[in-house]
Amino acid sequence: MTALLAKDVASAVRGELIGDGSALVEGAAGLDEASEKEISFFHNTKYIDSLQKTKARVVIIPQNTNGTPLPSGKTLIRVANPQLAFAQVLSLIDQQRQHHPKGIHPKAHVEESAQIGAGTRVYPGCYIGHDVRIGKDCLLYPNVVLREGTIIGDRVIIHAGAVLGADGYGFATQDGRHHKIPQIGKVVVEDDVEIGANVTVDRATTGETRIGAGTKIDNLVHIAHNVQIGRDCLIVAQVGVSGSTKVGNRVTLAGQVGVIGHLTIGDGAVIAAQSGIINDVDPGAVLFGSPARPHKQAMKLQAIYGKLDEMYETLKKLKKKLL
Repeated sequence: MTALLAKDVASAVRGELIGDGSALVEGAAGLDEASEKEISFFHNTKYIDSLQKTKARVVIIPQNTNGTPLPSGKTLIRVANPQLAFAQVLSLIDQQRQHHPKGIHPKAHVEESAQIGAGTRVYPGCYIGHDVRIGKDCLLYPNVVLREGTIIGDRVIIHAGAVLGADGYGFATQDGRHHKIPQIGKVVVEDDVEIGANVTVDRATTGETRIGAGTKIDNLVHIAHNVQIGRDCLIVAQVGVSGSTKVGNRVTLAGQVGVIGHLTIGDGAVIAAQSGIINDVDPGAVLFGSPARPHKQAMKLQAIYGKLDEMYETLKKLKKKLL
């Protein structure tokens, strides 16, 4: 990549430059791993030792360092949110690193009626079905499948192996036999969504399965038919959301959360990793466990579980005394 000047980085992240603005940045890394040619960031006081020992020549720091001793001989960039600023720097580096091909490969098969938004890039091995609509500035990595009728907004990123619009899991059972219910709905993905590798989003039975604008979905997530995901949600790896569940805005579903069908999860709720959701969730709730409980209550129960052996031995002794 072309080296960046520290002063240009500071300008890009709207930060206050402290030190040598001509310092060169040729990459980015964590405090412990960074070399003299890389930029890093500091945002948590538990990494003070790493801050003092880092080899990074340029470090992004928070506006309020709360008396934290700053390393000497470094170029510092002071910002309101170091983590966000570092993400912006990574984006700058990524833009220089990636060179997405342009044009249509001669071996690609593209229907004459196909319409894809300006600036959208589709890598080899992708399948785009009948009546699919894709907005502008999207990026589809290799082997993405968009089944018929799927609608993709603008600036959507879909990673390799994701399948959008596969049939929902619907069967009617009679006399012990399972009869397929045709899935004639569609999938709608709004603007600025990112969908990880090997994610599956099923088409609706009727109507639509919808992913709200700005939502970010990690790898190996399954979204079932007729699920409605709100705006700006974070859905982490191996989450499964069953059919017809409604997830509000700004909801976080941490890794391996399972949600049964036909529930409502309120805006701003946070569900901790490996939790099982079997009831509706109030807006702003923080839950953990399987079945999920309010986080503080779940932590108390975990503490009690750890003492069960001791409690059982005490109970046996008391029983002997009473008998």
